[in-house]
Amino acid sequence: METHNVYLVFLMLGMLITGSINTLSKKAQNDCIAPGVANHSANGTTTEHPFNHPWFQTVIMFTGEMTCLFGLCFIRRRERERWRKERLVTLTEATAAENLLASQPRIFQLILSAPTICDLFGTSLGGIGLVYVNASVWQMLRGSIIIFTGILSKLFLKRQLRFAHWAGMILTMVGLILVGISSIPFIPGILLILVGQIVGASQMIIEEVFLKKQGFHPLHVVGMEGSFGFFIMCLVVLPAMYFIPGADINGSYENSIDALYQIFNDSNLLIFSLLYLISIAFYNFFGLAVTKSLTAVHRTLIDACRTVMVWAVGLFIYYAFNPAYGEPFHTTWGILQIDGFLFLIIGTCLYNELVDPSYLMWWCQPCQALTVNKSVASIQVGDDGERKPLLQEPQEE
Repeated sequence: METHNVYLVFLMLGMLITGSINTLSKKAQNDCIAPGVANHSANGTTTEHPFNHPWFQTVIMFTGEMTCLFGLCFIRRRERERWRKERLVTLTEATAAENLLASQPRIFQLILSAPTICDLFGTSLGGIGLVYVNASVWQMLRGSIIIFTGILSKLFLKRQLRFAHWAGMILTMVGLILVGISSIPFIPGILLILVGQIVGASQMIIEEVFLKKQGFHPLHVVGMEGSFGFFIMCLVVLPAMYFIPGADINGSYENSIDALYQIFNDSNLLIFSLLYLISIAFYNFFGLAVTKSLTAVHRTLIDACRTVMVWAVGLFIYYAFNPAYGEPFHTTWGILQIDGFLFLIIGTCLYNELVDPSYLMWWCQPCQALTVNKSVASIQVGDDGERKPLLQEPQEE
């Protein structure tokens, strides 16, 4: 029992730490200044300039997601070993083979390219927005996805939203407004992040419509989305960004060759890029393990702690180590940012039904009626107290 508790703590800490490293390392890349390719406007000399390559960062993200296929292969190997034992003990060879094929669909699934497109644009727009705002603001604004997911599910899936859902969305909107006011000089970045979350919400709706009944393993979905995204970015998007005129070096909208030169010319930038790639892979693993071993309450609390940790580490780095990579506490708007964060947390808890709003109305009901409502509410809660995940996972491994 004690070993099991240590394992659960390890999973929660792993998800918290890798998720925080994911955000902080991505922002740290944007703060780096490094030499890149020869600058034609500077007589062909190499000049130092900021690492401003959000589309290339999306390639790094997809590369990290691709590594989840290794985890999928490991799980399938365990399933095959179990299949061999079952074939020898209880099942006939034909029955065991049918069970194995049903639980292990082929890895290449073209249908997964649809959510990949949404992931590509949502992540890239969010990455462009991160150039303009602090990491903590970016992390808080990502909470807006519950608003857009709720609205889109109402419009396209005809899902009934209860009072708790609407209340959570309204409180989240209040929190977003407060966070936005605290970052008024960065309105373009805020708008890009919000548009990215709209695209991310669309990805969730597409996955629910097309993938919910397919029974794909979550590592399968993440790994194939990473594979599709990697090849689409390398073969289509990055070449197009290179030839489209823009403000990047040598007149490109985004010069990915320059990004590679900068990464290999600056050790700090290389470390941050590797941290970003590795943290994405392990964050997906820990997120899957937490979903299987714990409840939605733990997942929500971990996400809340991730925002706090990103903010705290950013402040610590700024004041204790290097102001170039951290973020300062704004004496004028910092309190509004804290208030906005609290509203976002309360709204998220209400939307995910972690808080029963009926308890907040106790003063409007007689004591006897309140007791009845409590009993009814307790009956309506699921057996495990958790919302079912979008992509169902195998019952056994």
